[in-house]
Amino acid sequence: MEKLKPYIEKIRLFWKKRHITQIILLALLIVILLSILYFTYLASQANVSTLKAGLSQATVIYDKDGDEATRIKTDRTEGVEISELPDYVPGAVVAIEDERFYQHNGFDIKGIARVFFKNILAGRITGGGSTITQQLTKNALLSSEQTYKRKAEELFLAVEIEKHYKKDEILQMYLNHVYFGSGAWGIDTASQKYFNKSIKNVSISEAALLAGLLQAPSALDPYKNYDGAMKRRDVVLSKMKEQNIITNKEYKKAVREKIILEDGGGSFIKREYPYYTDAVIDEAISLYGLTQDELLKRGYKIYTEMDQNLQSTLEKTFDRDDLFPSSSDNTLVQGGAVLLDPETGGIKGLVGGRGEHVFRGFNRATQIKAQPGSTMKPLAVYTPALEEGYKVTSKLQDKPFKKGDYEPQNFTKTYQGEVPMYEALEKSLNVPAVWLLDKIGLDKGLDSLERFGIPLDKEDEYLGVALGGMHKGVSPLQMAEAYSTFPNDGERMESHLITKIVGPTGKVIAEYKSKSTKVTSKSVTDDMTSMLLDVIKTGTGQGAQVSGFQIAGKTGSTQLPFNATGTKDQWFVGYTPNLVGAMWLGYDKTDQQHYLESKSSGDVVPIFKTIMDQAVQYVEPENFSVSSVSQQLANEEDTKQKVEKTKKEITEKAKELEGTLRENSSKWKEVINEMKKDAEKVTEKVKEIIGN
Repeated sequence: MEKLKPYIEKIRLFWKKRHITQIILLALLIVILLSILYFTYLASQANVSTLKAGLSQATVIYDKDGDEATRIKTDRTEGVEISELPDYVPGAVVAIEDERFYQHNGFDIKGIARVFFKNILAGRITGGGSTITQQLTKNALLSSEQTYKRKAEELFLAVEIEKHYKKDEILQMYLNHVYFGSGAWGIDTASQKYFNKSIKNVSISEAALLAGLLQAPSALDPYKNYDGAMKRRDVVLSKMKEQNIITNKEYKKAVREKIILEDGGGSFIKREYPYYTDAVIDEAISLYGLTQDELLKRGYKIYTEMDQNLQSTLEKTFDRDDLFPSSSDNTLVQGGAVLLDPETGGIKGLVGGRGEHVFRGFNRATQIKAQPGSTMKPLAVYTPALEEGYKVTSKLQDKPFKKGDYEPQNFTKTYQGEVPMYEALEKSLNVPAVWLLDKIGLDKGLDSLERFGIPLDKEDEYLGVALGGMHKGVSPLQMAEAYSTFPNDGERMESHLITKIVGPTGKVIAEYKSKSTKVTSKSVTDDMTSMLLDVIKTGTGQGAQVSGFQIAGKTGSTQLPFNATGTKDQWFVGYTPNLVGAMWLGYDKTDQQHYLESKSSGDVVPIFKTIMDQAVQYVEPENFSVSSVSQQLANEEDTKQKVEKTKKEITEKAKELEGTLRENSSKWKEVINEMKKDAEKVTEKVKEIIGN
């Protein structure tokens, strides 16, 4: 230690001479000042003057034209007026949540100091210490993340809110939007949920129980933890007496009161276009980090790619029981369908099922995983084969094929020896597709599927993927996005519903940025469209033809897991130059009583046709830049026949001319002889003249 003393003394003198302590303190003060300025600036940018109106409004979904499509109406968009409530209702909340609410300017120094040291000891943000104004700020304007930055934003925004609103206005907003557990948002809804009565009619004891739930709505849920909720009620009543909100007599009566629970229903959620709206909420949560609670209670404006005409077309079609097969026990055959703009990837419409629909329930348009059957062939086989140099007329082997344990069969169990590619696709022959994938290499097919955006598992890496044999499967949305590559010249645009989200204060909090993947070349997609046009014209998808419009597409079906005549899943994916549609049909659970009795795609094709018959009325009519393979071959044959006919006519004319010349050859000889004699006479005359 003695040896270190000289060094310590040097450091002390240097520290003192250079004023290091003052520099550190100055630096800290500068950091604090800059932080204050930063958060003050952030708070000033939030248009809190519109907060009250925003919170009382429903979240609105807008369509592609900016027109209102639907409002997501919940109980909290209505709310109650604080002036209509008994004083002990807001009093109970203030007593337990923020006893100095009417004295502070948005934040409570004592509460903040207490919680700060508590957090320091805990080594993390544990929450607490927030005033009612801060809680309102967090619920209405901020995320729920527990960080010091978010806490600072909360504090400065709370001060800003206090500048714009009276205390009772702040408390009213808080009471109408805070969570009380059991799905009840807002104090009036909570009163209905727990007591089956209006909040205007609750007793002091009941008001105290509701206020007590705010500490831990799930843990203190009186339906699950009655004793815990009652103990917390007593704490609230004690606070109310302590702060002279209620008298001692009222306190004693309230403590003795036995609360009887009665579920009066609680929250509700109403909206038009339920499947599309719920998918929008799912996307806002998964892509933009919002929560369901924020989306339902903050009055957002969400702009989407929805075409209300196309969405209505889908919903009306799915409501028609006559289009769908029926079951013996009235179990609904289910389905999911998507309509998508290939140029932008914008989802114009979607429906995820039939029958009753619960809020954010299972969506078969976006969430189902089903084997796609032969709709996979263009993606896994024919596109990569064309990229490898095969032609639409290339001959493919169509004879019994086996590799290892895998032995595919054609649907008809018959074989032609060899067929051109376009015919194999048109008739949806299985063996030529598998043979071709084996020929070009499985890795080429898997790479193609990855480019098309089809998710694969390790179990999918076998030749059966050519026929849609997948471990899990795909959704109609994934198939629609993949097929959108064909009418979009080889470019796959990311599918999306949301274009922009605007918060309750008018701030844009999320905006879609276009994402694309170059899948293949235009020449390849032109060839694919040429072949898929024939699928609709003369192949397995003939039933999907729409008068006056060109549609290309592919059918698909999967086998039953038991011995019966029918199919498990049926698919159809089709497109015009500016609209792609994909549909899945089947039962949620396939068994021997519940399966599609038609072969191939016999049920799904007429449903898809019905959708497209209506949908094409709302899109600009366009024609593909290419014709079907059969039309191209017919044109080539027609040209060939015309050439042969012309050659024949020329040959016949030549023969006719030759015959004429032969017939008149003797006459021509006489003429020539006469001409020779005349020439000789002329020559003699000339000589006589020259001689003289």
